[in-house]
Amino acid sequence: MHVAHVITRLIIGGAQENTLFTCEDQHRDHGDQVTLITGPALGPEGSLMERARQCGFRIVEMDVMRRSIHPLRDWQAYRQLIRVLQDLKPDIVHTHSSKAGILGRAAASKVGIPVVHTIHGASFHRGQSALAFRLYQMLERYAARWTDAFISVCDALTAQYVAAGVATEDRFTTVYSGMAVEPFLEPPRPREEVRAELGLADEHVAIAKVGRLFHLKGHEYLIRAARPVVDRHPDVRFVLIGDGILRQQFEQQIAELGLSDHFILTGLVPPEKIPELIHACDIVAHTSVWEGLARVLPQGLLAGKPVVSYDIDGAPEVVISGETGFLLPVESIDELADALCQLVESPGLREAMGQAGRKRCREIFDHHYMTACIRSVYQRVLDCRVSAALKRQ
Repeated sequence: MHVAHVITRLIIGGAQENTLFTCEDQHRDHGDQVTLITGPALGPEGSLMERARQCGFRIVEMDVMRRSIHPLRDWQAYRQLIRVLQDLKPDIVHTHSSKAGILGRAAASKVGIPVVHTIHGASFHRGQSALAFRLYQMLERYAARWTDAFISVCDALTAQYVAAGVATEDRFTTVYSGMAVEPFLEPPRPREEVRAELGLADEHVAIAKVGRLFHLKGHEYLIRAARPVVDRHPDVRFVLIGDGILRQQFEQQIAELGLSDHFILTGLVPPEKIPELIHACDIVAHTSVWEGLARVLPQGLLAGKPVVSYDIDGAPEVVISGETGFLLPVESIDELADALCQLVESPGLREAMGQAGRKRCREIFDHHYMTACIRSVYQRVLDCRVSAALKRQ
């Protein structure tokens, strides 16, 4: 197949890593002709462009493709996408993320190329203004006309899009976001070595949170819950893995609570370092208030760590409360502190939950499995197109 992937920007993030794994697998393992169309990887989150350039498939970088809404620039991006797709003539277009999802599907429809769209996280979600929420719902319903098939990274996103009237359930396929599972199963470096680098002593119980220091990621709730946790267990340390525009704000909040000695902020780290950092910790906390199915949930479980998460979107599909971790009400503080303390106090419970999670996630989150499932969706779409063309003859 010749597949053109379209994504707004290739920063270090879950949707971007998912897309890049798909491109790599299709190019290397399946012999597909792959083109990745993306905007510049702008922002403090870091870039995956260098990794993409080393993979050997074609990359088309469009400077006018930006995350923020800008009518003139978005129109230019749409027109440029049409020209690129006309030149490439791919068999199928696979779009990712909200902006590229709208523009890419519109351009592919204009050129007459079938489209698969992956929903990594709902474009209409908690935390948006009422106007933005309604606007994105309307745009998604409209863009559904140009979409041959949808892929959701969890069942919860399918339910949300069906409930919003975007499309009927039969047009969605759930394919969990794949990753390299081996480094999480077997850490690339010894746990003791990484803990020493982080400044963690043997007596410290480390709680990791992985994510951009950004709005809706929920760091502020973990910081507030940290005070009662530390009061009960002074040897607890919190490891915030990632960087972003809210770092200074969170550092100030930590200092005001007198917790500076209990927090370690790693700053920006490359994705390949995430497995060893999670292995160096004992518990994974995920306090985002909006996310499709955060990759850190299966990553933590694959590493054999229990996960404490707010009950959002696809989290209940991997975090089974009382079995692989704890699911808590969104934005809760007391419940979060209590769940973390329960795990801090019981190494045996941490071990049992981590092993149950590892068993649950081992196969379905492997990137090879993901890519094979995605290619089967492509084939179904192409077969339907051929069948429809034969009926018209």
